[in-house]
Amino acid sequence: MSDSRSLLVLFGSQSGNAEALAAKFAKQASGYGLEAEVADMDGFDLTSLSGRKRVLIVCSTWGEGEQPDNAEELWIKASSAPSGLLDGVNFSVLALGDTSYELFCESGKEWDDKFEQLGATRLVARVDCDVDYDQISQEWAENALAAMAAVDGEGVFHEEMVLAIKESMTSGATGASGEDGFTVPEIKSESISAEISIFRYDPSTSTTGKDTWVCALPGHMSILDVLRTIKSTQDGSLTFRDGAVDDPTTAISINGRHVLPGNLRLESSAPLRNGGISISIEPLNGFEVIRDLAVEHWDLESKRESSKPWMSSVTRQGLNTPQGALGSMNPLIASKLHSMMDIHSYPILHASSDATAYSDDYYGPSIISQSWARRNDPRTAPSKKREIEQLLDSPSGIKAETDFSSIRRQGKGSFIHDALLDCKTSTLARDGFTGRHGKHVWWYTFTIKSSGRVNDSVLYRQVLGPIGLFGNLFSGVTSRMVLGFTRTGGNMINDMLALIAPPAGLGKMPRQFNSSIKNHHEVVAIYNEMDGRF
Repeated sequence: MSDSRSLLVLFGSQSGNAEALAAKFAKQASGYGLEAEVADMDGFDLTSLSGRKRVLIVCSTWGEGEQPDNAEELWIKASSAPSGLLDGVNFSVLALGDTSYELFCESGKEWDDKFEQLGATRLVARVDCDVDYDQISQEWAENALAAMAAVDGEGVFHEEMVLAIKESMTSGATGASGEDGFTVPEIKSESISAEISIFRYDPSTSTTGKDTWVCALPGHMSILDVLRTIKSTQDGSLTFRDGAVDDPTTAISINGRHVLPGNLRLESSAPLRNGGISISIEPLNGFEVIRDLAVEHWDLESKRESSKPWMSSVTRQGLNTPQGALGSMNPLIASKLHSMMDIHSYPILHASSDATAYSDDYYGPSIISQSWARRNDPRTAPSKKREIEQLLDSPSGIKAETDFSSIRRQGKGSFIHDALLDCKTSTLARDGFTGRHGKHVWWYTFTIKSSGRVNDSVLYRQVLGPIGLFGNLFSGVTSRMVLGFTRTGGNMINDMLALIAPPAGLGKMPRQFNSSIKNHHEVVAIYNEMDGRF
């Protein structure tokens, strides 16, 4: 994108109210350092959204929950769009409706769900407006525009900057400025009482502990500035990596949250309680501690070297341009690859895994995500792809990672989390689901593919595969079910589904869930997440 501060305001309107609000909010966007473009849903190219970083949707509802006339065609296209089309798009929805109708704000709700299904990231929760919408719509706009202003030119959302942006607007400042319009005017906060506990390690004596300081510091100070202040005024021996605000090697842990200390303000590092704040600062886990907060990154670098990250390209078609031959790539593939590689700190992602601290052989999510991205890159030669697959399938590869929830909370969030799940599913498929957790996945997913539904009978009978059927005979569960004893005191028969496959389906087990499975990979993901617990 030539304009890294662009904002698209897309409207669906029947009577003109949504269109008027879209134009109003577009004018307000300039105060947030954004260059807004208002677009009618009628005739809008859905695929062009994949190149957007910021999108606001203002949509009214027509009749009994129907899309307005100008949005109907775009909605039909969106309903059949491929998953992942909107990866990298940040959005928020304002829905207009009338509570006198049964399906209140239905069109806006549909767009909100559809954008999420297509891979977009919701920055501000949808707001549903009744006929008197002036005040509530303005409140939504202020929150949504501040969030969009906190999205940088690469599409990364900086949540810690939203409050500063809002304060700059209420204080009468001129708004964001800078080369890409992202720099927020300097904001100063009142001093707050801070209790700061810092992990200390002395390698000469091999002793560890914590030092705690209670002091009054300005809330707008970054954590990195706090460390600098303590070092210069309290303890000159305090050791940490110092550098630029976005230096990935400075990463530390604040109350269990992995952060870049130059990008986190003191007042945003933890909730205020009784007028004060309490934070615990520790080094990243999964790395050897050199001294205090400084860790050794050589473990990550050596594993990256052994993974052979260099590129082996394949001959492919290109475009003949005035500047010469230029390679081409499908926009959806390019966007997906960019999302998998767009990581602000590889040390943070490496430390986000619960397995790296306990396995010296495991490459870790940083190396795995880079390798998986190269495996999916159409520019990679087939021989190199096979080499990468061998790395991913090895005992030190993706199988060593058993729980991705910690990576979703830390690291890069859902992009990396979903990519690693796809990587693990691919590895399980290549080796025929061998091994302990592979067999669980195979039996479970085989049943799901046959029935299309997940229910208590399927769970009960298939968790252990065919041996589970025989195990029932000796566990006492079968007799309890046949005789009508239930552990919960609930109904002996839940529904007709319970009579299909006795004895495990007699219905004595309390219902767990009974819903359709739309995506086969989601079922595999269930056991990918659970395999370490068997």
